[in-house]
Amino acid sequence: MSFEFIKKLPTPDEIREQYPLPESIVKAKKERDAQIRDVITGKSDRFLVIIGPCSADNEDSVCDYVNRLAAINDKVKDKLILIPRIYTNKPRTNGGGYKGMIHQPNPEKEVDFLAGLVAIRHMHIRAASETGLTAADEMLYPENWRYLSDLLSYVAVGARSVEDQQHRLTVSGFDVPAGMKNPTSGDFAVMLNSVFAAQHPHSFIYRGWEVNTSGNELAHTILRGATNKHGNNTPNYHYEDMIRLLDMYNKMDLKNPACVVDTNHSNSNKQFDQQIRIAKEIIHNRKVNPDLRKLVKGLMIESYIEEGCQKIGGGVYGKSITDPCLGWADSERLIYDIAETV
Repeated sequence: MSFEFIKKLPTPDEIREQYPLPESIVKAKKERDAQIRDVITGKSDRFLVIIGPCSADNEDSVCDYVNRLAAINDKVKDKLILIPRIYTNKPRTNGGGYKGMIHQPNPEKEVDFLAGLVAIRHMHIRAASETGLTAADEMLYPENWRYLSDLLSYVAVGARSVEDQQHRLTVSGFDVPAGMKNPTSGDFAVMLNSVFAAQHPHSFIYRGWEVNTSGNELAHTILRGATNKHGNNTPNYHYEDMIRLLDMYNKMDLKNPACVVDTNHSNSNKQFDQQIRIAKEIIHNRKVNPDLRKLVKGLMIESYIEEGCQKIGGGVYGKSITDPCLGWADSERLIYDIAETV
C-alpha cells in the first residue's frame, strides 16, 4: 500500500470537548436554525443571503468581515437572513493548490491537520460569539462534518461532491438545510437525485459505526452554472433555467422544493463583479413569477473585504487567495439593494 499513516487525529467528540460552545451560541444557533428552516419550508417569506469569502483563510479578517455583516443584519433582518460563508475546505479542480484552513491554518506554512481542526472550530466559535451569526460551510469531507455540526446553520455540497454516495447519505442525517449544487456538467437530474437521496432515510457505515438516518427534508438545490464539454462556462440562473428546474421538481416526490442561486462560479464565468447584475436579475425573475418566488429562497455570493484575489503570500488583508470576490463596499450596497427589492 502507498498509504503512510502519520498519526491518529482526535475524534470530533474529543475536539468538541476541548472547545465547547458557549451557551450564547447554542441559543443563537437554535433561533437561527428555526428561522432558516421556516424559509426553506415556505413558512417565512424572508430571503437567504449566504455571503462571504471564497475561502476562510485568515481568522482575523474573516471575523472582521462577519462583524461587518452583523451590523448590516440588524438593518435588514425583517427582509433577509444573512448567513456568513465561512468555508474551511476548498475543493480544487485538478487537486492542487490551497485546500483550505483544515489543511493549512496558515496558508504560507506546511499542512497540519491537527492544528487545522482546532483552527476551524476556533474561528467558527469566535465569529458566532462576536456576532450571533451562525454560519455556512461546505462539506467537502463527510467524515469531518461532526467537528463543526454543532456550529453550522447551513451546509453546501459542492459540484464535484454531489454525485458521491457518502455525501448524499451523510446529508440525510443533518438537521439543518443542505444545498446540493448541480454538478459541473450542469445536469439537473443528478442534482435532484441527490436531493431525493438526502431527503430519505439510510443505513450505512460512518466513521467506523453502523448508523441509521431519518432523512433531511431541508435538502434542496443550488444552481451554480456548468462547464460544457469544450471547457466553457455556461450559466443556469436565467428565467428559463429556473422554470425548467421548477418543472422537474414538480415531477418528483420531494419535500420543500427550494433553490438557492450561486451568483459566482460558472454562473458569472468567475467574473466576480457580475454577481451584482446576476443577483438583481434573479430578484426580478422572482417578482414576475409567483411560482419562482416560492422556489428561489436565496442567493450565494462570494464577497470579502477587498475585491478580487491575490496569490498566497500577497499580504493584502481581507483579499481572497482563491476565487476573486466582491469588495466590501459593493457587497454592502448589494445587500441593501436586495433587501429593498426582494
